[in-house]
Formats: sequence, C-alpha cells, structure tokens
Amino acid sequence: MDEAVQRRRFLGLTAAAAALGLTATVSGCGVLGGESGDVTLRLVAADYDLTGGDTTKKYWADLVTAFEAKHPGVKVEVQIESWDDVDRKVAEMVKADEAPDVAQIGAYADYAAAGELYAADEVLSIPVQANFLPPLAAAGETKRTQYGLPFVASTRPLFYNKALFEKAGAEAPTTWDELAAAAEKLKDEGVTTPFALPLGPEEAQAEALMWLLSGGGGWTDASDHYAVDSEANVRTFDWLKKNLVGKGLTGPVAPGKLNRKAAFAAFASGEVGMLNGHPSLVKEAEKKGVEVGQVPLPGVDGKAKTSMGVADWIMGFKQNGHRKEIGEFLNFVFSDENVLKFAGDNDLLPVTVSASAIMETDPEHANLREFLKGLPDAQLPPVGKTSWATVSENVKQNIGKAVTPSGRPSEVLGTIGRAATTAENAE
Repeated sequence: MDEAVQRRRFLGLTAAAAALGLTATVSGCGVLGGESGDVTLRLVAADYDLTGGDTTKKYWADLVTAFEAKHPGVKVEVQIESWDDVDRKVAEMVKADEAPDVAQIGAYADYAAAGELYAADEVLSIPVQANFLPPLAAAGETKRTQYGLPFVASTRPLFYNKALFEKAGAEAPTTWDELAAAAEKLKDEGVTTPFALPLGPEEAQAEALMWLLSGGGGWTDASDHYAVDSEANVRTFDWLKKNLVGKGLTGPVAPGKLNRKAAFAAFASGEVGMLNGHPSLVKEAEKKGVEVGQVPLPGVDGKAKTSMGVADWIMGFKQNGHRKEIGEFLNFVFSDENVLKFAGDNDLLPVTVSASAIMETDPEHANLREFLKGLPDAQLPPVGKTSWATVSENVKQNIGKAVTPSGRPSEVLGTIGRAATTAENAE
C-alpha cells in the first residue's frame, strides 16, 4: 500500500500470511515421494483460528491442492500448531536436524543469523519480492538481506467505545492532551477504565512502542541502534505516568500487571473507554454489543506521524536443499487471491502492495480501512536483530515499573537500554 511502490499484481506466495498448517509429521529429510524426481515439502504453520475451528487447516489444504495441481512433481505436507507451541516446535526440529522446508512462525532472525534460511531473492521471483510493502520487507532484513517473508500484518489505531463517549460528552482524541481530557470525562461518568494501558508481560513491548512512536521516539534510532532511554522516550513515559496513570485514568489494575488479553476482554465487555486496538478485537467487541470507533493514534501535537506495524513471518529452510520447489510454493502463496483470502478471513492485513490496494476498495473489509491507512508508514519492532528476543523479554518484564508511583521512567528505561546495548554488541 505504499504510494511509492507501483500497484501491481503478481503471482506468488499463496495466502502467505498466517497459518501454515496442513497435516503431517516431520521425520527425516531429503527427497520423498513414490517416483524418482518427486519432492515432498514439509510446511509447519501457526493456527490463526481463534475459535478452535479448522479454518487455518482448510485454507492450507485448499491452497496445497491448487498448488499440487499446477506442480505435479511437488507434494506439500502441512503441520499446523498453536501459536503457543509453533515457534518452540520449529526450534526443536531445527536443533534435531529435521528442519521443515517452510515455516510460518513469529520470528526469523536467529535462523537467518545461523545461515539456515534462503534469502528472499534465492526463492522468490523479482515481481513477488518487489510487491511486499516496503516497511514489511525492511523488517524482514538481517544485515541488509531479506530472509523473513512477511505473511500477514496488522497496525494499531485507537479504539473507543462510542456509547461511553457519547454519554460522557467526550470527543475522539487527536492529541495526547485531548486523550487525557476524554479520559477525565469518562472517569467522571463512572467508567471503570477510561484508558486501558496493558504494560504487563504478555505484550508490553508492543504497547510501549505505540506510545514511543507517537512521542517521536522508538526502540531504535535512525542508525538502527537501540535508543531505549532517548530523551523522547523518557518524555513519553513521564507523560504517561503523570497524566494518565497518576490521575487514576488507567483503571483498577496497575498497568504493569495488566495484560493485553484482559484489556481486550474488558473493552469487549463495555468496561473500557479507550485502548490501542487490534483487528481481531473489532468483531469480538461488536458481537457483545460494543460499537467501536477508530481513529489514528494520537500524538503530542496531532495524529502520530508513525504507527506501529506487526508482522508474522514465513521462511524457507536450506537443510533439505529444495530451493527450487520452495520457491515455486512461496511464489504461489503470495498470489493476490491467496494473500487476500487468508488476511480477510482472519481480519488481518495483506502484506503486498497489490493485495492491499484491492482490500482498500472492498466494502467487505471496510472495518480494516483504518488499519490499512497506517501500514505504508508503519514502523515495526527491530525483529531483524538477533538480540531483540532478549531485549523484548526484558521490556515485557520491566517496562511497567516506569509508571508505578515510585518508578522513575529515566531509570527504568536506562536500565533496559544498557542491557539492550550489551545484547546488541554481542550479536
């Protein structure tokens, strides 16, 4: 959806966005199949069905059927795993020298750094690789080479409960001060949690990044080095502590103890006035009778100049040597038809320029337009750094301390920042 990239359609990775899961076990390696020259690819994918159904399995089964019909010498076996298990299981497979040919999981950087993945230009056609949205392609790079192929994406606008806002006489905010003023009106009206600020260990690294970006900072600086305790970041957390948390506008649970899942559930139940939203929450809230308003994340002086993007990844492993067949499969996965099908069915965003342009004008996906608007200029967490897993975990466990009554944002961010620089230097 980046205007700088020509909108065009390409045949490619089919529905590559999310739930790689056919049905197979993984054992051995090398060429499989009944006839000489046949190759069987093993794919491990994450399950995106939030209801416990089989929509992810069906998606991949249909995709594989269509792919195999066009590539009679290649079979694909799919193993679907829950998000709780998929990253761990792939790591165990790689460690046991039983790597899948293709994996659709949450992170790629460690495998790229270890030389275990094909680079994008080794498996994708030029049109398919050029069709990725630029922020997502950039986030898939380790040491300036793309190894992570974005599968599906999302961004985070501000959600607000329209009924609670109307009752309180509040306006949808465009600045931090307007957000705080709206939260005050909601509190006066008896709303339990005027603004939900989930800085608990579930997803604090993402929640914090949304605020850092809207305050002109981020986890890294312009040279891609960690800048956790930059002046802009400290100012952001000083503001949060003083103007939201300190004034009792973030509800009865301390932000450092509040996880995103609980905040989302409370919003869907009508107990929260505002929070930074996710596509999956829209339908869940509306199912429970909450009419959701969406606006871009507020910034210091107006709409935040940069929004946060998130992507899940698909990648090809070198171990079994099936570069040609992996490339054929991934190019098929990224066709407009497949990308749109997976993203649309799961209320997520397509990762390609051409599919995003189609979704923007599709009335069926009008509820995703606010998310789509933020994607061309989105900034993703520094997922290409092998140190990010360690730094992210440190953030999850400690960032909430910055807004406690006794917490000092400069000290908390400084401690996290020094550890981040140490981890980065060890990469």
